[in-house]
Amino acid sequence: MTAIPDLVRPTSPALPTARGPLSAAVLTALTAGNPETTAALVREAGTEAAGADPYGEDLQLALYALYELHYRGFAGVPERCEWDPDLLRLRGVLEDRFLSALRSHVPAGRTVGDAIGELLVEPVAQHGADQPQSVAAHLQYRGELWQFREYAALRSLYHLKEADPHAWAIPRLAGRAKAAMAAVEYDEFGAGRAEDVHARLFAELMRDLDLETAYGHYLDAAPGPALPPVNLMSLLGLHRALRGALVGHFACVEITSSPGSRRLAAALRRLGAGPAAQRFYDEHVEADAVHEQVVRHEVIGGLLEDEPALESDVAFGADATVFLEDRLGAALLECWRVGASALREPLQPPVPPEPSGAWSLPPDADPDGA
Repeated sequence: MTAIPDLVRPTSPALPTARGPLSAAVLTALTAGNPETTAALVREAGTEAAGADPYGEDLQLALYALYELHYRGFAGVPERCEWDPDLLRLRGVLEDRFLSALRSHVPAGRTVGDAIGELLVEPVAQHGADQPQSVAAHLQYRGELWQFREYAALRSLYHLKEADPHAWAIPRLAGRAKAAMAAVEYDEFGAGRAEDVHARLFAELMRDLDLETAYGHYLDAAPGPALPPVNLMSLLGLHRALRGALVGHFACVEITSSPGSRRLAAALRRLGAGPAAQRFYDEHVEADAVHEQVVRHEVIGGLLEDEPALESDVAFGADATVFLEDRLGAALLECWRVGASALREPLQPPVPPEPSGAWSLPPDADPDGA
């Protein structure tokens, strides 16, 4: 097999900048250096967590940092922190706040038919409509290239580890559900070809859009609503008790991916992006149309055949995903519709800029880069 240079470099990112007292205590605890200091900082963070907004960027960044210990970790943070008992207890407190909020905002007792049936009906978005109702529709018909670059930067928080959180479902499934889940994940990881791993394809998209491809690079730039959707899949993946919800999340991603990717691929062609950028979404149009059928009939069907009591959990996982994605989409469109950057730190301009002006900047961006 030919060696392929890895655009998604296997290195740990730097720790992010704190966004409040809770995340400050957690980030400091990760580099405290001794158990006593760590324990004291964790107690401080636990006190802050009691009054924190469960969807707010302070709590969500703290949770993101604790989850990241199970993926690439952070530069300068000892690997033993992954299983530090004080940090794990704190993570449990934050997860309880997050999960309780989701359960209060997502309808309870829904069936898989309810949740999945709604996902199979794509909202109609007309070309030229005053207000496209989704981010994908906005980018397809009205988006500017600087907006798509922002979108890609935000999505890199997940897509550079695409399919990793869902892999935790495999040991928790059996029979046809396990076999089908493994088959879909095999495709996500390139079907044995390093050059086709979906995380790598997204890094190539980023490079085509003149974005930094380093794992976790845009975490500090991500607005608060971008963190809960990524944290949700880690929350569901790390808890066996939430395996049904993880399958529901996975189903939601696969079912909505193909039509959304078709819109995003069309947007990139309209905006004149390069072939690598287009390939990522073109690949998902075809692959995820197949994956949708496998997930619906084999993964969900197999799971509920084995464990029918998990049906409401599967529906919850799908519904919670939609709820958080809708929050993020609303935040992005609110900014873009008035010509403002949706990022906490506007992107640097591409180098070199296109003479046509396609590589335009948001009006509020720093022309020297941020």
